[in-house]
Order: sequence, then C-alpha cells, then structure tokens
Amino acid sequence: MLNFLLACIHLDPFAIVRTGSYLGIALLVFAESGLLIGMFLPGDSLLFVAGLLAAGGFLAPGPLILAVVIAAILGDSAGYWFGAKIGDHLEDRKDSRFFKKEYLTRTERFYQKYGGRTLVLARFVPIVRTLAPILAGAGSMTYRRFLSYNIIGGFVWGMGLIALGFFFGSVVPNGGEYLLPFSLVIILLSFSPMLMNLARGKRAV
Repeated sequence: MLNFLLACIHLDPFAIVRTGSYLGIALLVFAESGLLIGMFLPGDSLLFVAGLLAAGGFLAPGPLILAVVIAAILGDSAGYWFGAKIGDHLEDRKDSRFFKKEYLTRTERFYQKYGGRTLVLARFVPIVRTLAPILAGAGSMTYRRFLSYNIIGGFVWGMGLIALGFFFGSVVPNGGEYLLPFSLVIILLSFSPMLMNLARGKRAV
C-alpha cells in the first residue's frame, strides 16, 4: 500500500500499475473521472501503460478493461451527483490548487460546441474529463441522458487506450523503453482540443 501511495504521489504510471494492480488502477480512474482531487492524475498514460504491461502478461486484458470501464462510469456518475449538489456554488468557488475558474470556462465551451457529446469527447481531454460530469449534474441534463453518454465514453476511452498500449507492447520489442516519448505524444494529443479552444477564444476576444 505504501509503495502504491508513493507511486501516486510521483505520478509514475508504471509504478502505479505494478503496485496497485487492478484495484489501484480502478481507484485512480474513479478519482480522475469525477473528483476534483483527481484532476491531474495521469489517466491516459496510466491506461496505456496498463495495456502495455498486459501485453507482457502482467495483467489480464479482460479483467483490466472491465475494471477500468466500471470505474470510469462510476466516477463520472459520482461527479454528476456532486455537481447536482453543489452546482449553484461552482461559479462562486475561489481558485485553489485543484480548481480554477478557467478550467470551468473551458469545459463550458466544450458543452456549447458539442452538447452531450462532450461527455464522450472529454474522456480524452485532461481536466475537462473531470469537470464535464460535474457540470452535467449542475446543469439541466437528466441522469438518464447523462448515463448513456457516460457509458459510451467509458467504453471508448477505457478500451481504446488499453488496446493501444496492448498493441504497442505486442508489436514493439521492449516497448517500455519508448514509454516516455510515446506518453508525451498522448499527453499532447489529449491537450490539443483544449489548446485549440483556448486559442479560438482568444482570437474571438
């Protein structure tokens, strides 16, 4: 348990997977999906690494995907109900280490552009991924409608990144040696929609 906590503090995906296994991965996915404190957890690289290690036999792909998808759906649902409870106070909340109004504005732009599909697309965008279900709960979206997007997003995100890591680990010898550059590519791709929206917003001003 101590090693797992240290791995989380250092945001080391390899160490998190090796020390936390299925339960540890599920807990971090749950936290990043709907809790403000999980906003900066390495969700994308964590799932890629989990798939990479699954290709090497450390984890079984089936149980791994099941654990991640369930955790993602439950995490988003927790975020929805959290938003339903405190939604009226979000705009009044002061900036802190885990929350900035700028993040809220970016997520609102996603909703303005994509509507309910934001809950699927946001899975691949750090920070927005955490705030999207909270804003859905704070807004007028019914839980039934939210849940349909939530399930689709959980499956696409969870299975997609794990499959990508599994494929990489299966076809590239010693794939772990290339984790850093590949993770940087994933992070850049994840943040690109947010950066594009931010750039458009600045041009509009």
